[in-house]
Amino acid sequence: MNLDQFLYQLHYDVENLSPPGWGTDWLDAPFPYKLYQDVPAFVLSLEVPLTLEKPKAPSTPDLGEIGHFLWYTFGVTKVSQTLDPFEAMKEPYQSLRRFVPSGGALYPNELYMYLKLPDLPMGVYHYDAAHHRLILLQEGNFDSYISKALGNRCTIPACFATVIITTMFWKNYFKYNNFSYRLQGLDAGVLIGQLFEVSKKFGFDAGVYFQFLDQAVNHLLGLSDQEESVYAIIPLSVEPMNWTMNENDVVSAADLCHEIPAIQKKHLVRSKKIKAYPKLVKMNQASMIDSSDVIHSLKINRIQKKEKSGWKPSSESFTYDLADACRRRFSPEMDFVIGSVSLSQLSVLLQESVTSIASRNDLHSRNSHLEVYGCLNHIESIPDGAYFYDIETHSLKLIRQGDHRTQLQYAMTMDNVNLQQVPICIHIVGDLNFYRESYGYRGYRIMQMEAGMLVQRLLLTAAALSMNGHPLLGFDTSTCDDLYGLKAKRKTSLIQVPIGYHRSPPKLSGGLYM
Repeated sequence: MNLDQFLYQLHYDVENLSPPGWGTDWLDAPFPYKLYQDVPAFVLSLEVPLTLEKPKAPSTPDLGEIGHFLWYTFGVTKVSQTLDPFEAMKEPYQSLRRFVPSGGALYPNELYMYLKLPDLPMGVYHYDAAHHRLILLQEGNFDSYISKALGNRCTIPACFATVIITTMFWKNYFKYNNFSYRLQGLDAGVLIGQLFEVSKKFGFDAGVYFQFLDQAVNHLLGLSDQEESVYAIIPLSVEPMNWTMNENDVVSAADLCHEIPAIQKKHLVRSKKIKAYPKLVKMNQASMIDSSDVIHSLKINRIQKKEKSGWKPSSESFTYDLADACRRRFSPEMDFVIGSVSLSQLSVLLQESVTSIASRNDLHSRNSHLEVYGCLNHIESIPDGAYFYDIETHSLKLIRQGDHRTQLQYAMTMDNVNLQQVPICIHIVGDLNFYRESYGYRGYRIMQMEAGMLVQRLLLTAAALSMNGHPLLGFDTSTCDDLYGLKAKRKTSLIQVPIGYHRSPPKLSGGLYM
């Protein structure tokens, strides 16, 4: 199987991605977090603020605030125990949850930080989510190194921190096999989306870089790209920053690696038997950037829309307590219940969610190729039907009238959600070629991350509106694409998110907060 065929199967032939007889050995499952051994640790405060409604004034944080920031971004916040009706499990399934969703609650991503704080040694750290602490990997000033790894496109010396998000391949490959490659990009995206929302509340200016010298950043963290690799870099600042491209000498990843010594830090591996994942490694290697002269911006040609939409939801200012929305958020399955949604609620959900698309990044300023479609039912003043949401004009365009929930239900590979009880079913849509013309194979994971960022904003906004959503990848992509007429537009559905009201789930759950 070549890589083009692999990407095709990820979207249109999921059932043939895993070998015959593939099974999950839960007794040999990996940890959902990375645990380093024999390294200096700095314990973080768990006296976190219980409300995050008003943004703080920009100021350099201390170690306590960094702890609060990390806990809301990626900390272990809840323990959940439930019986999975789709698994032949005699014992309840117990999982540690965070404020971001993850396929199977496996959390393949890890979070690292390059920190420059007065009350902490300057250096590179790993966030130990299991113990809510920072692990010092190597001490020193790496401003120049990280700047070069980013192609000198960011004033790293002005940043008090640089967040680095990685993916550990085995953490969800053990369950999802090759399909995990699709999940890893989305999981990284929802984490980035959560980080952006938390940053706003803490008064941090943030932007995400999807392009960098992979091997150089892996080298800085002491990672083997056969096991774990960097997916995104997010500098944080409280000062005005230069986020644009600077003219500078071309630097290669290999040359940059020679500037600092290699580090090797032991971490605990729970799984006694780790199966090979050659497709994931091959895709990762094919996606790497070896030289800064390859880094560039995506050119977007926008077509001015002249069509008038039939419905234009009202634009209203909306504020909410992020901490409360995080605690409310979960992914309902058979917990959805029938309920109507007002036009005002729909308006807020759509408008607030798409603001995540307008995030600072290194691709295309504050624009995006992502689009939002959805099947709407029982919405005040709007006929049931399949719609296109025009982000630029904040309006809805009817594509196909009628109730399409049965069609969407049949297109699901698992009946874990009753779509008949869901008033809103959002489909996030992207380029059929996954940015390939501009970024090669790296474009696929970039688009998945962008979709994940939008998903997390959708989920948080829904929770703030006393609803919830469930991100789903188990659906027939062709059915959804045909419903909206996407193939003619060279677009495809990336993820499906049913949103609606719900009852309390039948599980034992407890929050690790007051």
